[in-house]
Amino acid sequence: MGAAVTTRRGHGADARPPGTGPAPSRRDDASHARVLRVAGPLVEIVCPASVAMHELVTLGSAEVPGEVVAIQGDTATVQAYEYTGGLAPGHPVQPQRRPLSVRLAPDLLGGVFDGLLRPLAGAGDFLMSGPNTAPDGRTWPFTPRVAEGAQVSAGDILGEIGASVPLRLLVPPDLSGTVNRITAAGDHRPETVLAVVDGHEVGMVRFWPVRRPRPVAARLAAELPLHTGQRAVDLLFPVAHGSTVAVPGGFGTGKTMLLQQIAKWCDADVIVYVGCGERGNEMADVIAELAELTDPRTGGRLADRTVTIANTSNMPMMAREASVHTGATVAEYFRDMGLDVVLIADSTSRWAEALREFASRMGELPAEEGYPAGLASQLAAFYERAATVRTLGGATGSVTVIGAVSPPGGDRTEPVTAHTERFVRCLWSLDRDLAYARHYPAVSWADSFSRDAATLTASQARAGDPEWAERRGRVAHLLAEADRLAGLVELVGITALPPRERISVLAGRLLREAVIQQNALSPADAYSTPEKTAALVEAALTVIDRCVELVGSGVPADAVEAVDFTPLQRAREVAGPAETAPVAAARDTVLDRLKGVT
Repeated sequence: MGAAVTTRRGHGADARPPGTGPAPSRRDDASHARVLRVAGPLVEIVCPASVAMHELVTLGSAEVPGEVVAIQGDTATVQAYEYTGGLAPGHPVQPQRRPLSVRLAPDLLGGVFDGLLRPLAGAGDFLMSGPNTAPDGRTWPFTPRVAEGAQVSAGDILGEIGASVPLRLLVPPDLSGTVNRITAAGDHRPETVLAVVDGHEVGMVRFWPVRRPRPVAARLAAELPLHTGQRAVDLLFPVAHGSTVAVPGGFGTGKTMLLQQIAKWCDADVIVYVGCGERGNEMADVIAELAELTDPRTGGRLADRTVTIANTSNMPMMAREASVHTGATVAEYFRDMGLDVVLIADSTSRWAEALREFASRMGELPAEEGYPAGLASQLAAFYERAATVRTLGGATGSVTVIGAVSPPGGDRTEPVTAHTERFVRCLWSLDRDLAYARHYPAVSWADSFSRDAATLTASQARAGDPEWAERRGRVAHLLAEADRLAGLVELVGITALPPRERISVLAGRLLREAVIQQNALSPADAYSTPEKTAALVEAALTVIDRCVELVGSGVPADAVEAVDFTPLQRAREVAGPAETAPVAAARDTVLDRLKGVT
């Protein structure tokens, strides 16, 4: 919403929704702010006391939260984050003297929250609002790491908190000085004061404005690969820790499934999953599945290191607008502890639709397809919160942002998709034809890109895999060549092509079926380690090279195409996620069959 401030102020002091009439004069006997007019989620209030832009207020006796989005004289316009039914003119308004902020604490891990980070309760296919309190009554083991009298600065570690991932109690960003008191080791609730620094109490719970990025010492180059376990991504379009990814795709192309696979298998320490405007039953399924999955890293529940923010399509529209900022704030909270965090937003198109609806209600001048003129700036501000950083305490942490985009009708020229492609480092475009052919993940090797690939080549070489770039280049070239010939095959048939080009078509098929394709429902194939991926690629390329040699020596292409390549095509499901021996055995079996071809 950072850019939206400029847009709304750009209307000048007279900015008002259409049809509201002239601003009423202030009553001399007014002593409290009150509701003047209610129009859906937009509420006009009279404020005898001053209020600020983006200040949080509560409306009526139900204390409906809202945010000030426009001010004219002694009246202000508020966007409500909850249903405003029952709210009427004259009801009291309470300014909170702070922007929209969320509670940050270790008990976020494993929880399910709405767009304002309030706990949700699940029941079957439904998600319901829970109490606006701490998520649960758990206690957390705390071990101090400094002594009383020590001098500390912002971001320094005061102690460690036992959890499914290593958490730390840090000195707040705006505080430094002497440790006046530190609590002894033991189990404590999040609200407990664990230390006193320079006279200020410090506990596990902190509050932070959702639209203000948390401070860091420095932004660092993104150089380490994020292993997702999805071969189409890790091999062809890799992403670095602290980078940004857009996943555009039409209905039915498998966006949600791909994002769920990444949430399950990527090598991040913490996953923040934002379901922004998705169907309630889909989010309920995601939450139930995360609760049942075993974390391959810890052996516990995967949900124990996941924070789920669910703002479904039946929840208030403006809470959806805030949900992506809430997710970014949660991700930065764990990043500041030196952790690698992946923030998944599914989908930013629904977020943009909330911006469009709100801009329409505010009477803003519409731009492309009715979206606000500041759409590009707001998308850029969101993706800008991804980074690898050196924290205030000197540790290294990262936030990687992966945002799904749902272009209407698969039109990638529409504004959300077009602007998003400008700001991200990687694009995993999902192809409808691949999805309808049951090729998953349906990542298009023709329409996707990775600007991180060049940087990650050096990182892969340092990690002991200097051939990574060569394998990636050969696979990309063979797939492109097969796509080029596909149109000719449809026109004239495969038998009309020269033998060498017929083998190129065969090579594309083998790479697609033996390497790129992946079965999310198979225990052996849902996740692929870098070692298994390298083995599959090496096996496929070795077989392809042998086929090229055979046709080059005069062997008819028909004879090569008649060979049964099934062992190679099935190796990905026969070998376990980290096994390479079955892949080598399948390769040798196919090579033996090729020896008999004449």
